[in-house]
Amino acid sequence: MPAKINPTMNKVKRSIIIVGGGLFGLSSALELRRRDWRVTLIDPGTIPRPEAASTDISKVVRADYGSDRVYTEWGLQALAGWRRWNRHWGETVYHEDGFLVLSENEPQPGSFEYESRELLTELEQPLELLTDDWEQAHPAWATDRYHFGYLNRKGGWAASRRVIELLAKDARAAGIEIRERTPFERLIETGSQVSGVSAGGERLLADQVLMACGAWTPTLLPELSKVLWATGQPVVHFKIEDVPRFTAPKFPVWAAEISATGWYGFPALVDGTLKIANHGPGRRVHPEEPRNILPEEEQRFLEFAETTFPALGNSPIIERRLCLYSDSFDGKFWIDHHPDRPGLVVASGDSGHAFKFGPVLGDLIADVVEQKSHLFQDRFAWRDPDQAGGENARFLGD
Repeated sequence: MPAKINPTMNKVKRSIIIVGGGLFGLSSALELRRRDWRVTLIDPGTIPRPEAASTDISKVVRADYGSDRVYTEWGLQALAGWRRWNRHWGETVYHEDGFLVLSENEPQPGSFEYESRELLTELEQPLELLTDDWEQAHPAWATDRYHFGYLNRKGGWAASRRVIELLAKDARAAGIEIRERTPFERLIETGSQVSGVSAGGERLLADQVLMACGAWTPTLLPELSKVLWATGQPVVHFKIEDVPRFTAPKFPVWAAEISATGWYGFPALVDGTLKIANHGPGRRVHPEEPRNILPEEEQRFLEFAETTFPALGNSPIIERRLCLYSDSFDGKFWIDHHPDRPGLVVASGDSGHAFKFGPVLGDLIADVVEQKSHLFQDRFAWRDPDQAGGENARFLGD
């Protein structure tokens, strides 16, 4: 929401430059402005930037996080925030169409599907378990593939590109200076103290610098390349004719054996665009490389669609997109002050599951900037890659 500026405030004492105009950058910019910071946000492209992960037609919004109680409860807070954003903007950017979680075999303890169901039930979140004839309510699915699962009606999807447009509009209205087409060049430092950035041929000075650069983070801050890297994840858009069969409530946001296969997708848009994606291991890429899907990746999508959605028929592919994650080594966000460069804060490591937290993310990042205690102090802190990990819904490969 727009920052509430105190009209009697004579002078803003603290200033910050935010590098990156995606979800991390804009949400934190708005919250810091609300806290009376003077905020300048720069981005090398336009906002929304076409290459950014958030510049897409849709992102999943869910609180289903396996046995992870902290993420689950934070996700429930975010869901309430998405409903507030709908009211604030006066349009439906968050579509609460539900989240359908499917399994081929009966979920076992330890699985994402089983643990999500158990924890949400414990938290008194209503779930609808699938019955033997569930395909009648969801006729697009192959009847012989998935026999177990549940529908969580508290979940759905967000129109991600539109969200970024509206956040940027709010930011400008709140008095945040947004500089588009202003590429970051380097940090301005005296010794190890960071005091600003050189960008677009100018020197911009501030008390703090926040790097919210998504997949570009390890390129711009090479010291993080051992714990963060850009990972390309294929996304495919089909063009379908039978739109009603592929829209909610018959066809909500879904995840099909996601922790074992990575497959998930969305209801069709009114124009017949049907998005299918994979939350899997992906492949490491440089963020400036061409965003091409490999032939074998596209073939995997075609084979999955053919065996899973008979009603899809010969629907053509109309877009192929390589979505770039800023992957952390353990799948957790990376939001902390740089231990060796005072004045520098990093907010990155989305690992493919950050957009859903948009309404609560800015507050967390602002707490980090102001060095206030917060719920994720240990989880998102600067840390050594001493153990493997991963978000519960993520397929990490064979």
